Amino acid sequence: MNSVLKMMTQSSNPTAQTTQPLIALYCGSRCGNKAIYKEKAIALAEGLADLGFGLVYGGASIGLMGQVADAAINHGAEAVGVIPEFMLDYEIAHNQLTELHVVRNMHERKAMMAERASAFVALPGGLGTFEEILEIATWGQLNQHQKPMMLYNVNGFYDALIAQLDHAVTEGFLPAQHRAKLIVCTHADQVFNVLKNLEAPSHFTV
Repeated sequence: MNSVLKMMTQSSNPTAQTTQPLIALYCGSRCGNKAIYKEKAIALAEGLADLGFGLVYGGASIGLMGQVADAAINHGAEAVGVIPEFMLDYEIAHNQLTELHVVRNMHERKAMMAERASAFVALPGGLGTFEEILEIATWGQLNQHQKPMMLYNVNGFYDALIAQLDHAVTEGFLPAQHRAKLIVCTHADQVFNVLKNLEAPSHFTV
C-alpha cells in the first residue's frame, strides 16, 4: 500500500484514501511481558480485516501498534496512522500504511482518529491507551458521539479498571447507563459481534 504523509494544519481537511469503514484500535507502544497480548492483538486485527474493516491507530511501527498494523495490511485491510510530530523520534512511524498523518499534538491525533473511526476498541496498553479510551467514553457520555466503545479484556488486563468503573457507579459518580456504553469483551468474537451490527456512524463533533 502507498503511504501518504501529511503535516496537518488547522485549516487542512485531507481527502481520505480509504474505502473501508475504520475501527480505532488503542493499544500499547510495547508488546507487554506475555505472548498472549501480541497473539490476541494480531488475531483481532486479522479478524477485523476478514470482516471488511480497516483500522485507524497511533501510527507507530513498534509494540502492539505495529503488530495490529502489520496484521491488517497483510490481510489486505486498509490502515490509517495518526502520529504527533514530536513522537517521531521514539515511536518509529509505520511506512507501509494506506495513510500516515503527522499532526502537531495529541489533541489533533485523537480528534482525527475519533472522526475517522466507526467504533473504538482498547487493547492492553499503558497510560496513553487508558487515557484514549476513557476520553472517548467521556465524549460519549457528553453526547458527542454514539459509536460503539469496547475494552478488549485480554488475559484479565482490564479487570482492575472495570472494577473501578463499577465502583464509580456504586458510589454515585458514574451513571449506570454511561458505564454500560463501555462494552467489555473477553473474546475477539464479542468484538466482531458488536461490529457486525454496526450502523452508519453519526458525525463526530469535537
